Amino acid sequence: MGVAIVATLALAGSARPLPQATYTVRVDARDFSFALSRRAVPAGSTVRFVVRNRGRATHRFAVGGKRTRALTHGKAQTLTVRFPRKGAFRFLCTIGNHAKRGMSGRFTVSAQPPSPPPDPEPPPVDVARSVTLTRVGTFDRPVLVTAPAGDPRLFVVEHTGAVRVVRDGETLPRPFVDLTSQVKFAAESGLLSIAFAPDYATSGLFYAFYNTPAGNGDTRISELRRHPTDPDLAEPFGERVLLTIRKPWENHNGGMLQVGPDGFLYASVGDGDSGVLNPPGFYAQRRDDLLGSILRIDPRSGDPYAIPADNPFVGLDGVRPEIWAYGLRNPWRFWIDAETGAMLIADAGNARREEVDLVPRGRSGLNFGWPCFEGTLPFDDAASCDGAVPPLLEYPREGGACAIVGGIVVRDERLPALAGRYLYGDFCSGTVTAVGVVGGAVADSDVLDVLAPRLSSFGTDGIGRVYVTSTDGSVYRLDPRPPA
Repeated sequence: MGVAIVATLALAGSARPLPQATYTVRVDARDFSFALSRRAVPAGSTVRFVVRNRGRATHRFAVGGKRTRALTHGKAQTLTVRFPRKGAFRFLCTIGNHAKRGMSGRFTVSAQPPSPPPDPEPPPVDVARSVTLTRVGTFDRPVLVTAPAGDPRLFVVEHTGAVRVVRDGETLPRPFVDLTSQVKFAAESGLLSIAFAPDYATSGLFYAFYNTPAGNGDTRISELRRHPTDPDLAEPFGERVLLTIRKPWENHNGGMLQVGPDGFLYASVGDGDSGVLNPPGFYAQRRDDLLGSILRIDPRSGDPYAIPADNPFVGLDGVRPEIWAYGLRNPWRFWIDAETGAMLIADAGNARREEVDLVPRGRSGLNFGWPCFEGTLPFDDAASCDGAVPPLLEYPREGGACAIVGGIVVRDERLPALAGRYLYGDFCSGTVTAVGVVGGAVADSDVLDVLAPRLSSFGTDGIGRVYVTSTDGSVYRLDPRPPA
């Protein structure tokens, strides 16, 4: 929501002030013009200019000596101004030469009230009941939905080893890629995610995270390539292995891949053992291996990859430079919001707490404290977790909850009530919660009036619509709830 800036304008003139009224004026900034829902009010009015930038360039709205902050695409701010006397006031964009290019005009304050009357205040939004789930198909244990930016197709990752393409509402008979012969499928092991390169439209490159039959289901991250002549198929012999991680046990794989706004590939890796062969969390504080961590690599450079120069542990003896954050138990899903740069990590707990961890823009190398802590509760008093960072939020394993499933930050223009909110769910309860994060803390939280039994993951398509997957086979799209 915008930050209100309140100003009283002391204007020259002798007209007697008229009765006070409050008007809401919607201001749409575009490239390069302003559209106002009204341009005149009576003297004595207070005006709430609700400014939203719908252009691609950055704009700023100014009137009566007051102005908004610089607003990037999609951002909004409310500017509240009191007009005690009549007059004509110039409004304009104060960035660069935008005013000369058409982003200016006159706002009139008249002696007589204009018609129509002030806009009524909008009714409060029922966030919980603003959305519904629409089933889009049934698959073999779907664990992720994704797509290249702008691509109208859906790519559904099946836990058993294939990726299915949904085009125009129909699932194609042939999988986009079939890795079943290379994948070890078990309770937690399998094909866990894919991610497309930012330039996929031209390079055809994408990445896969899966468990192999080697050892106890060793983790593999590979680069693959689109078929040169068929855009609905991957090149069958195009796999290039980037990274293999030895697993001490079958479970706690992590399993998420995402290409960040910086173009680098991020991957979540679990601690590899729930306590079968080693004490719980045995590997999560060890930075000489890659378990229990978020990794960050450059797959387009080096052989087989390069380490970004600003990774937090580059150059430290005995520390793997791929590590971006650590001290995690089983970070099945994380999300990097391209608009804010923040990373939100949902880390599955041991028995008492489920948590979401936050890596703010510009931070790295954070230690999230497993196994010293489960959420904020002490877990292993003998462990050492230097500089452990508490979670952004946590919830107890009560009321049918059993394992957190991390989601996405909503940027779907069809869902304004959820704009900028982070979604997460729980595998057992099937509930979906939307939280607003402001200043590194939870500002609001709503449990949505939807239910996805055996919820396994969230995802987005090429235009930002949100999807929810279930291991019962269902894939749902999050849609606006129709009016009652």
